[in-house]
Amino acid sequence: MTEKTHASLAIPARETEGGHALPPRHREWKRAKLAIWIVLVLLALGALRAIVADILQNRSVAETTQQNAKQYVEVVKPSQADGSGNTLLPGTLRGNVESPIYARATGYLLHWYVDIGARVKQGQLLADLDTPEIDQELAQAVAQREQISSSLTLAKSSLQRWQQLRQRDAVSQQELDERQSTYTQDVANLAAADANVQRLRQLESFKRIVAPFAGVITQRNVDVGDLIDAGSGTSRALFAMAQSDPLRVYVQLPQAYAQNVTDGMKVVVTQAELPGQQFHGTITNISGAIDVPTRSLQIEVTLPNPDGKLRPGAYVQVALPAAAHARMLIPGNALLFRAEGPRVAVVDGQGTVHLRKITIAQDLGQSLEIESGVEPDDTIIINPSDSVADGDHVQVAQHAQSSKGAS
Repeated sequence: MTEKTHASLAIPARETEGGHALPPRHREWKRAKLAIWIVLVLLALGALRAIVADILQNRSVAETTQQNAKQYVEVVKPSQADGSGNTLLPGTLRGNVESPIYARATGYLLHWYVDIGARVKQGQLLADLDTPEIDQELAQAVAQREQISSSLTLAKSSLQRWQQLRQRDAVSQQELDERQSTYTQDVANLAAADANVQRLRQLESFKRIVAPFAGVITQRNVDVGDLIDAGSGTSRALFAMAQSDPLRVYVQLPQAYAQNVTDGMKVVVTQAELPGQQFHGTITNISGAIDVPTRSLQIEVTLPNPDGKLRPGAYVQVALPAAAHARMLIPGNALLFRAEGPRVAVVDGQGTVHLRKITIAQDLGQSLEIESGVEPDDTIIINPSDSVADGDHVQVAQHAQSSKGAS
């Protein structure tokens, strides 16, 4: 509007506070528009900066998450076991002949002559028994035998007289047959009486307890005055004996080694209480079947013991020659225990985990000797996590690779 228009409308003219005229209105409008555009540009730049920062942050979080999701593992290559080593197995020493000594006659122990640890010869007297019942039975049997013998003598003379009378036809044939029958019966009675006397005399000889073989007394279970019952059912043994030279060693051989032993194979026996000493034995007997509950084969080793250093019943270790072929060795901390059996985690070239079933031939403490399930070029995870599963992807640690390359 012009000033004339303002005047006609009774609008006062624009004046400043000092009496100067204000800038034109279109110039103020331009300035306002410029300020608005500047504010809009600043807001757009701020929004763009926030969007870019959010995108970069999301990308960083994704990279960090992916990096943390990787499983870093340490690996090792299996090595071959030395086939020239020995396999140590536990064994128990037993006497070549072991036997408890029971009484054959019932009575009271009158005296014993040997104690535990005594070395005796075959037939040596060990103890005496007092058997009054057997003595009385023997005396009675002898007396009955004498009675039958006297009756037999009378029957014999009577038979001879009746035979003479029969020749003169003084007696009948039936009467002669009766005398002959009486004589034959007395002969049989005398034989029975002799057998009974011989039985009781043999039984009375069991009053003397003697050693059935040469050996050492390992137990004495009775003392003077003890009542001894005959037999081995409910009665206790008077003594126990063992022949300590040679000794027998019984070993339970795992099924994995069953094909590696033969009769006549030499073995080495050691005892922890005798450090530095070795005793050489020979496999003399091998069981013909695998024991089903333990899956093991029982073998018997004959061990000479001329100086008596080894004692029956002792725990020993038997070193058997190992198998001719070399097995694989892996660290003991590579083993995984699962419900299906022992496993190892193997990593392929793409970093994928494969759980392998293995057969352990021998536990060597810090390492395991593997019969099957592991190949020489396998890469095995050591100290695997319990949660590792078949098909997992892992990353091999760089220091493990460098140390593997250095080795």
